[in-house]
Amino acid sequence: MSSVLDWEATPNPVKENRAGNIGKAVDRYEGPLKVTGTAPYAYEVEPPSPPAYGVMVSAEIAAGRITAIDTTAAEASPGVRLVWTHLNVPPQGPRPERYDFFTPSPRPALQSDRIYFFGQQVAIVIADTLENANAAAAKVAVTYEADAPMAIFHDHLDEGVQPPGEQDTEIGDFAAGFAAAPVTIDDVWRTPLQNHCQMEPCATTAWWDGDHLTVNTSVQMVRFAQNSLAETLMIPAKQVRLLTKYIGGGFGGKGSFYEDLVLAALASRELAQPVKIAFTRQQMMHGTVHRPATVQHVRLGATPEGRLTAMSIMTVTHCDSRGNFTEHASNFARSLYAAPNRLTGHRLVRMDLPVASAMRAPGEASGTLSLEVAMDELAEKLGIDPMELRILNEPDVDPETGKPFSIRQLVRCMREGAQMFGWGRRNLVPGQVRDGRWQIGVGMAAAIRGNMLLPAKCSFSVDAHGVITVRQGMTDIGTGTYTVLAQIAAETLGVPLGDVRVEIGDSELPPAPGSGGQFGAATAGSAALDAGMNLRKAITEIAVADSASPLFGGPSQDITFQDGVIAIANRSERLADLIRRNRPDGLTADGEIRPAADARNWSQHTYGAHFVEVGVDTVTGEVRTRRMLGVFAAGRILNWKTARSQLTGGMIWGVGSALTEGNSVDPRYGSLINQDLAGYLVPVQADIGEIDAIMLDEVDDKANPMGIKGVGELGISGAGAAVANAIYNACGVRVRDYPITPDKLLAAIMAR
Repeated sequence: MSSVLDWEATPNPVKENRAGNIGKAVDRYEGPLKVTGTAPYAYEVEPPSPPAYGVMVSAEIAAGRITAIDTTAAEASPGVRLVWTHLNVPPQGPRPERYDFFTPSPRPALQSDRIYFFGQQVAIVIADTLENANAAAAKVAVTYEADAPMAIFHDHLDEGVQPPGEQDTEIGDFAAGFAAAPVTIDDVWRTPLQNHCQMEPCATTAWWDGDHLTVNTSVQMVRFAQNSLAETLMIPAKQVRLLTKYIGGGFGGKGSFYEDLVLAALASRELAQPVKIAFTRQQMMHGTVHRPATVQHVRLGATPEGRLTAMSIMTVTHCDSRGNFTEHASNFARSLYAAPNRLTGHRLVRMDLPVASAMRAPGEASGTLSLEVAMDELAEKLGIDPMELRILNEPDVDPETGKPFSIRQLVRCMREGAQMFGWGRRNLVPGQVRDGRWQIGVGMAAAIRGNMLLPAKCSFSVDAHGVITVRQGMTDIGTGTYTVLAQIAAETLGVPLGDVRVEIGDSELPPAPGSGGQFGAATAGSAALDAGMNLRKAITEIAVADSASPLFGGPSQDITFQDGVIAIANRSERLADLIRRNRPDGLTADGEIRPAADARNWSQHTYGAHFVEVGVDTVTGEVRTRRMLGVFAAGRILNWKTARSQLTGGMIWGVGSALTEGNSVDPRYGSLINQDLAGYLVPVQADIGEIDAIMLDEVDDKANPMGIKGVGELGISGAGAAVANAIYNACGVRVRDYPITPDKLLAAIMAR
């Protein structure tokens, strides 16, 4: 195997050697490898022998069937090794009629002649070079019998059904409470379909050694992908080694896997040669998952003093024709504000569209764009400061379950954020503040995101040089997993960060659930802590039992670990010396984490408050963010730098959701109109003014042994709503159809 894949030969890039690592702004563990271009992503991995290259062919209709495929010209093209369609692809495990995108099951490629969405993969060409594969793929001629696609979501809202296994939740009598409320809000918000747009496309490099398969791919969940791939290939999972060491962005879009993984594995077996396959950027837009559009009906009822008496958010969303994924845009509201009469629920419309699935903060990212704006509208009707209205309706316990909160510092986030941002200087009357041609406004919104802990395992080892190695089947999608695991190891074993090595992203390592759902750091970190403490205990037992050690016979409970030295009072020796003498081949300890038995007795969330200042040009409709501040309470922060990066990244994404980001469907073809990063607009650096994220001191002892929570999805939750509220404060109009583009804003201004 190439040395590129020999993890043990990879030098440790961590150079920082400060003690007390937890919480510090430690540089990324893998940063030097990435910025020097020496961290191999899935498509860049060097296989054991020269590879062949695959290019997929995508459907040009959204619904119907293939009536004929002519691959003659493609097969005769230079360098072509094979061409597969549904007619000759090798047998694979059958796909369930309906499946959960995150539950292991077969995912066969090129399954049948049926077309379920525009961009579905219908053929694969494998050739000796990428250029030859591209040229041959262009010669595959596909004939279709097209059906009229059901692809325009807003034309089918009345066809929504309750998602399987779900019921609306109602507390009290919402209809009566809303009807009796002296002050009400009753409005509808629309959010668009969104694409993930990761920098790295989905890609795979695969090869076989006998009946054992090695795949390097870009996925967020190691064991899930390993097991599903094995089921698809109809082989035991132990014959599949899946590696995903470096991932160029995930956001939920790589929570499962796609045809590149399956076809690379099949073609490599067929050709007895390594195979590389990657999605093009255009194929990424259609052929991978997206955040579905929503229509959210929000109704609020309140007393003249501002107490909510009734609250409802009902969401209609869509998924693909064979799926069940639901954008739960109403769920977060169940734990946010107190109100005695409550109604929340979802309706699902199945469409001839690509597969819908999780995208950063699924549910909260879309849902807060409605409720957090509706709260501002209500505050204006009541003549109450929007922040004070939220604080007035702060619940003492979870408003739906009655469970106590594990810890809840939402009010503190708002109070401290308001003071730092200068919220008290806000002009209550919209459209009163100018800076040249710009009308200036400020807005705020609350943020909430649930907290989860999943089962995970980890192993720690120490070698004769005193180097600690962490091994875990976890992934790093750019969030800092490598770094925080190194910090936990250094802290637990009292060694410099430079003496820690981290191995993740390998199905042969102790299993962890992967990155997603904002559970990654807490889950992986808790298992790492347990492994580290078990190794620490094993080292202690060796030290006090070793007659050659200065610590011999000492009280084990008094041993300290610091700077690579173990000590009892004034007696000490280097960790490396102890291990070299007693365990020259190294010492290993395992650890694991499982949710506590009483975890469900608590309502666990992360919280935040967003404050935004925008400028609005009422002539052009242009909106510019000038200042953004987020204050967050998210448990114990493992790394200030990576956590802040995640939070501000989410906030920037919130700006995109509010102002630019979304995709539309061409009704003629059922295709997405924006198919690359030239047409799909996301914020760039020039779009973002001053931005900062503050993290409150917090340790949630009900969450896990370290009191950790996640931050990856909290930053986007509520950020877009704060932008929308600032726009209203600037110019006095509201646009409830996101994104708030210049044409929509100008139309609203003219209508006013």
